[in-house]
Amino acid sequence: MATGKGADDRIADLVDGILVQTPLKAAGFIVTIYGDLVEPRGGVVWIGNLIETCAAVGISETLVRTAVSRLVAAGQLLGEREGRRSFYRLSRAAGSEFAAAAQIIFGGAEEENWQLVHLSGAEAEERMQALERAGYARLDPRLAIGPARQAAGSADALTLHADSPDPKALAAFVRTYWNLAPHAAAYRLFLDQFRPVAALAQQHPLSPATALTIRLLLIHRFRTVLLHDPRLPAAALPQDWPGLEARRLFAALYRLLSPAADDHLGRRFVSGSGPLRAVTEESEKRLSLLETQTA
Repeated sequence: MATGKGADDRIADLVDGILVQTPLKAAGFIVTIYGDLVEPRGGVVWIGNLIETCAAVGISETLVRTAVSRLVAAGQLLGEREGRRSFYRLSRAAGSEFAAAAQIIFGGAEEENWQLVHLSGAEAEERMQALERAGYARLDPRLAIGPARQAAGSADALTLHADSPDPKALAAFVRTYWNLAPHAAAYRLFLDQFRPVAALAQQHPLSPATALTIRLLLIHRFRTVLLHDPRLPAAALPQDWPGLEARRLFAALYRLLSPAADDHLGRRFVSGSGPLRAVTEESEKRLSLLETQTA
């Protein structure tokens, strides 16, 4: 037991370092809580659980309540009451967004098809920006190229499928049109932050509350880095691409922390109809998807 408490103290020091390097915003961390803990378990939770969970990473009750109000105003959360308690559930639109993000985070490698998209019409710039957020590179004001995961989105767009049998030519093309250096740096920072956490968690048991806090911080940081990454197919990436190691570390540490973290969730988190289930079909599916990514 003393060893576990010592490990928790050392983990707390590592968490403090992570928070100094990459400070949290209340709304973003609450989105992570919903995506990781609440969405797979019905989408609704007591605000007291949000307050308690955010306090563990230094986010005050006032900031939590302000952030929740903003998420309600943005249409991502819906409030409801049971007696004197306030509960918040995901809106249907937010639930769809969270499910799509979970597929990216837990699903591993994506399709390796490429496409060119030529945009016309008055809203071409707005749609071009959406393509860039999805990882496309802008070749000119109306022409973009990228992984074929994003539909062009309108009838006045021309989509052409692209292929390159030569990996060297593809890699050279990517170096010309994508600046991958900031994304590589973000993955390396993630690795520097969580390698020592993983080493300590493998050697010593953590308390359930600490395991939950670390898992949330882990997925929050990985989600932030991954969803900003253009997520190009493997053949287009440098051989030493740190995103591959970052995904393996994320998968292994998430699985290691989950038994204790989910135990804490099942004992502490509640919805209007009772305790949240520690394990659900969706949470088990996520762990199963990650199992294939740890080799």
